[in-house]
Amino acid sequence: MPQSASILIAVGREDTGALEAQVRGSRYAWEMRLISVERLIKLVQIKEKSDDPATIRQIRQLLQPFEYTKIDRIIDVIFTTAVDVESQQELEQEAPVEEEPDVASYPHTQVRTDSNALNAKRQQAVDAFGDFKGKELVKRSRTLFWSSDKGLRVCCAVSKKYDSDYQPYWYAFHPKWDAFLAEAEEGYFVLACMDLAEAFAVPYAWIKAHKQDLNMTDNGDRSYWHVALTTLEDGNLAINTSKVGMKIPLDQYRFSLR
Repeated sequence: MPQSASILIAVGREDTGALEAQVRGSRYAWEMRLISVERLIKLVQIKEKSDDPATIRQIRQLLQPFEYTKIDRIIDVIFTTAVDVESQQELEQEAPVEEEPDVASYPHTQVRTDSNALNAKRQQAVDAFGDFKGKELVKRSRTLFWSSDKGLRVCCAVSKKYDSDYQPYWYAFHPKWDAFLAEAEEGYFVLACMDLAEAFAVPYAWIKAHKQDLNMTDNGDRSYWHVALTTLEDGNLAINTSKVGMKIPLDQYRFSLR
């Protein structure tokens, strides 16, 4: 067995004492680990709730043999995942700052949307877009999806409707999402709106070309571009490229969720 290889045995039963004893008594004890199917499924569920590549790497490391006297690695996975999921939920609930030039910002009434409703809307949008493209999209994490060949990649964000005629919807676009879509043959940033039966699939090529035109928050370990939607005179939605004052109509990127 190559020194870089290790073995993970997934078992469907809890009474594995005899098998554990065999592994401990084997010369391959440091190359083998056991996990129950139930706990493996729980790890997958944790992975799907997180968008942080560091968390995913740490989960993989948990499945590899290592010395358990010091449990820092396990604690790191628990803490990093909890912080990552909490920060993502906060961003989707966060009331954006008004970005209309020369208009004073005003207080927003913060009404939190149920996270299950947000995730249901996200899945609805991804399923509809997959049908539109004729490909099944598999969940990689909470917001990231890809086709079986990884060529088609989608990042899907959801916004509730804010109490603003000028800027009714707002999204954060993270650097890690940018890196995920950059590796796609065909990538899209899908914008779903909680109260609409349609969504918008913005090609990554557009995002790449216009990131510098969007406002950005950079707080060190937490940075993201602001993707703010504004309402045009005809009632349709557009992306407000705040730094250059252009409004990009979203009609060309619209698809139905029905």
